[in-house]
Amino acid sequence: MAEIKKKTIKKPSISLAVIETGGKQYLVKPGDKIKVEKIEKPKRGNVVNFDKALLLVKGAVVEIGTPFLSGVKIKGEWQAEKRAKKITNVRYKSKTRRSRKKGHRQIYTEVIIADF
Repeated sequence: MAEIKKKTIKKPSISLAVIETGGKQYLVKPGDKIKVEKIEKPKRGNVVNFDKALLLVKGAVVEIGTPFLSGVKIKGEWQAEKRAKKITNVRYKSKTRRSRKKGHRQIYTEVIIADF
């Protein structure tokens, strides 16, 4: 009779979270640099807390919120406030030769995710 060998595969400890801020959802890991909508009055080096966590994965434990998880805070470090590339909108009416040009630059904040 042949012997049965058992293999144990160690899964790396996965840490993931889905957070919501500025009306958008982001899949984040510790150490990720994300661009979020402008956060009011940030100061360099300040800690930013994201309270709206929809999903939290720590190793083999998965927590799913309905819609949000209570008591979970994702910490991040505020890095910089920047402006995105300019988006231009041009309207032209051929018969009257009328043109109108608009431009917009969205302000966003860069945050590095520190800890769950």
